[in-house]
Amino acid sequence: MTVKESLYNACLEIVNERQANIQDRFSGIQEAMLSETKSSAGDKHETGRAMLQLEREKLGNQLLEIQKVKEILHKVDSKSTVSQGCLGSLVYTSQANYFISVSVGEITVNHQKFYAIATNTPIGKLLLGKKVGDTITFRNQSFVIEKIV
Repeated sequence: MTVKESLYNACLEIVNERQANIQDRFSGIQEAMLSETKSSAGDKHETGRAMLQLEREKLGNQLLEIQKVKEILHKVDSKSTVSQGCLGSLVYTSQANYFISVSVGEITVNHQKFYAIATNTPIGKLLLGKKVGDTITFRNQSFVIEKIV
């Protein structure tokens, strides 16, 4: 398995884990709403249900966002080799290594650190379209692109 394939699989695992956590919380709220019985203090009951409803809506929005992230990740071709920064490229620089895919943070593969970043992040936008030898300046630091896979 290549480094790029390992990074892709790690990203997919992280996104799936996030989705499972949100779905578990969503199910818990659903159960709480169903089991909530009306008490003699009606206002307290209604406030509790309203809070649960708000939380359920928030989690529903998070699930939609996770689905969008998964759609982007599924567009990544982990087997392709590219010559410039684009979705799915692995960019080695003099400062850090980046996997342009989805934002899940730092991933270590074969004792090397990589940052999985999305194309819409500030550093992702800077790397798009760049080639080996190009110099990038980010947060007052310059670095050179050494290799793109």
